Amino acid sequence: MFKVSQLAAAVAMVVTAAAVQAGEVEVLHYWTSGGEAKSVAELKKIMQAKGHVWKDFAVAGGGGDNAATVLKSRVVSGNPPAAAQIKGPAIQEWAAEGVLANLDATAKAEKWDSLLPKVVADVMKYKGNYVAAPVNVHRVNWMWANAAVLKKAGVAGMPKTWDEFFAAADKVKAAGLIPVAHGGQNWQDFTTFESVVLGVGGAKFYNDALIKLDAKALGSDTMKKSLETFRKVKSYTDAAAPGRDWNLATAMVMQEKAAFQFMGDWAKGEFLAAGKAPGKDFLCAAAPGTANAYTFNVDSFAMFKLKDAGAQKAQGDLAASIMGTEFQEVFNLNKGSIPVRLNMSMAKFDDCAKTSSKDFVDTAKTGGLVPSVAHGMAIKPAAEGAIKDAVSQFWNDDKISVADGMKNIAKAAATK
Repeated sequence: MFKVSQLAAAVAMVVTAAAVQAGEVEVLHYWTSGGEAKSVAELKKIMQAKGHVWKDFAVAGGGGDNAATVLKSRVVSGNPPAAAQIKGPAIQEWAAEGVLANLDATAKAEKWDSLLPKVVADVMKYKGNYVAAPVNVHRVNWMWANAAVLKKAGVAGMPKTWDEFFAAADKVKAAGLIPVAHGGQNWQDFTTFESVVLGVGGAKFYNDALIKLDAKALGSDTMKKSLETFRKVKSYTDAAAPGRDWNLATAMVMQEKAAFQFMGDWAKGEFLAAGKAPGKDFLCAAAPGTANAYTFNVDSFAMFKLKDAGAQKAQGDLAASIMGTEFQEVFNLNKGSIPVRLNMSMAKFDDCAKTSSKDFVDTAKTGGLVPSVAHGMAIKPAAEGAIKDAVSQFWNDDKISVADGMKNIAKAAATK
């Protein structure tokens, strides 16, 4: 029989062995709304099933600015979380500081290179090494509409070109309703602007003008036409738009006060939460002229360097779980986005999501898959902020000529 001391030693050995396998994973994120919090709870459950301790570090504020401030103070004090919600070029900025962990072992074991489009994988890498795990894909270049409003105005189906769109908008206006529901905030202005640029100029022009910030493209006739089209869209919004939150604009479409909204697929989450059915109550289509292109916004978690072996193991398991089919499905069903994995079954998803998934796969092959500037996926924050301000000034002030608008955007693009 075991003596007490032997039993204690045996228990200690078991506990020690378990500790090597399991670790605490502290996750900093800003998903605090209903559907998002529900999704994070699923990830916590998956990690706990693997024997790890989940330490939730939620910082409220949908845009993530508050979370970014908290993260900086934690990293500077030498106490980073295991993972933090970071996206786009900000990932490379953190990696350049030498504080992110290398995830290549997990990525290789899980075959990430074959599961992700190259343009998305590149956002997750620094100098060829994975440092972040992608969670989802939001399509930004969506146009939403209320089916009843279109019927009332005599509009047959969703407009495919900008000319068709303006003809439809005129009919809606004649019916005494608001053609375009818009919230006047700079990121909402730019969400519309980048869809206009993509629809007028195509994916190559979008890349040259808004991602490479090429001076020739920014001063071209195509940019001139983009700004003229953008200003015409503005003329179909209502006077109360400035300062309105995006979800209140979505509510206008839901409540049959407005016909169209240009917004990413998080708007779909609002429709679904209100019990509206896609294809029946609301319609979804790529913004005019953008059917063969796709502006993406990818949420992701960057992993920070940790000393503890158990925590490192937990980190690898977290990265694998984020890209796993179980989490990819449940998270994206809740969030309104689609899985970032290319081989996922879409059986449980609605028709808008199925269209999004097909277009995501197709545009990844044709070069039409491009990062959203409006949502922090494409250019450095300083230039992004300056360009957004220039575009919003043009949107809000009809006295700014198209020529001056082009000059202001080009000047903002030169911001370092």
